[in-house]
Amino acid sequence: MIKKLCLSIIALMCGVRLCADVPTILVGSPIRQKAAILQEFLASLERLPQCNYRLHYYFVDDNDTQESCALLQKFAHSHQTECIIQRADISDGVYHCTEYTHVWNESLIWKVARFKDTMIEYARERQYDYLFLIDSDIVLHPATIDQLLVARKDIISTIFWTRWTPDAPELPQVWLSDFYNLYATDIGEQVTQEEKEKRTKLFLDQLRIPGVYEVGGLGACTLMSRHALHKGVNFKRINNLLLWGEDRHFCVRSQALGLSLFVDTHYPAYHIFRESALPGVALFKHQCAVSAIPSARITLSMIVKNEANRFLKEVLQAAKAYITDAVIIDDGSTDDTVRLCKEILAGIPLYLVENRESKFHNEVELRKQQWHETLNTNPAWIVTLDADEIFENRFAHQVKELIQDAAVDAYYFRLYDFWDETHYRDDALWCAHHYYRPFLIRHIPGKTEYHWQETAQHCGRFPREIRDLSYTLSHLRLKHYGWSKAADRIAKYQRYKQLDPQGIFGSSAHYESILDEHPHLVEWVE
Repeated sequence: MIKKLCLSIIALMCGVRLCADVPTILVGSPIRQKAAILQEFLASLERLPQCNYRLHYYFVDDNDTQESCALLQKFAHSHQTECIIQRADISDGVYHCTEYTHVWNESLIWKVARFKDTMIEYARERQYDYLFLIDSDIVLHPATIDQLLVARKDIISTIFWTRWTPDAPELPQVWLSDFYNLYATDIGEQVTQEEKEKRTKLFLDQLRIPGVYEVGGLGACTLMSRHALHKGVNFKRINNLLLWGEDRHFCVRSQALGLSLFVDTHYPAYHIFRESALPGVALFKHQCAVSAIPSARITLSMIVKNEANRFLKEVLQAAKAYITDAVIIDDGSTDDTVRLCKEILAGIPLYLVENRESKFHNEVELRKQQWHETLNTNPAWIVTLDADEIFENRFAHQVKELIQDAAVDAYYFRLYDFWDETHYRDDALWCAHHYYRPFLIRHIPGKTEYHWQETAQHCGRFPREIRDLSYTLSHLRLKHYGWSKAADRIAKYQRYKQLDPQGIFGSSAHYESILDEHPHLVEWVE
């Protein structure tokens, strides 16, 4: 039952057509594992949907049981063109896994480090877009790699929590400094035990909130970009560093190379650290299925400029109810707009681009930039809003049903121009709500060339190719507050008269109607 549910959810999460232009990721893992745990690990890889990326595999078979070796060979047989199995030819040390903990020695650590460096070299030489190094006792949420790609970081790990000994509390595989410090501190700062505990709790509590956070160390489940690979990351021992474990040497070297380290906490993985944790896999898979049903990605795409004292707070708070990530172009704001975006969208992956100089005088270039940066995040669905537009309340619940329709790639909505907080304008020149326009579209990967209405103003939010998508009209409505304050109306009137004095890109009559003293208004009913 769980397997069928997971497969159906993966189909919903895909919602896009796989093409040759999606990123190719090499999944690498040195494997010496008990068969029951290895089976769950490999099954976890099989459940990754590969809608927005393509996976290849590089495993080092260091197993000491025929059963585990056979599982790897079976996986390779079903992925013949995408999987390499390298048999380990080094036999030194015995790796003990008990119900209490795992026992490593220096020889084993640096053997594994050499395996990982072989994978880095392989990925670098063959120009993979990413390398995903993962331990063979990890079970992934199906949305893991999609989420890591959205974060757009050169080195980022998916979080998992482990009781390193049976009587210990659950702790993450990431840390802030040194060997395994879980509290923030400055060089030379004297911190009391009470303060250490307080700061540790603050860090751990933060990691329980879905988000992307910078850390000082990570491992076991890490995505590295091509840029990081070519920078020279590796697991070789740094001779003048006495930190234990190859991951720490990797992290120190990465920081020295100018590569920051991040953890993503949206979809925690499940760590089968000991065999007694195996029964929990079924519950984890069920939880993945339940959490994935409403979680098809919806990327908010928006342009902002000096919006801090207008409607931005209300717009972003409303959007948080249904988006999974956001791409925002700040077009040269001089107020608190950027800070407000980061503050309100805390916990949601935010890709923020700050233009030092405004491009609004040539809107088509700004919209092209917005489109390009949004596609760079590998979105599934894109909802494009201005900073003064809010969907009616029921949209947040019903949009989850809309994006599950595989036959529809674009949704068109009516937009209502509000003239105050509770009324919208309705007359011959203000009738946008009589027509449907696209605001929510499915991203179809693979297309690289787009054409726009090449006008300095009123160029539209999407390229012309959006018209070719299969679409439907939605009864849900969009509220536009950009005209709802008299001061804003006057400012817009003056801006349009300055940018388009002859009414070339728009209608002069429409511009003049902005100042009508007695417009026809209709009360809004939610």
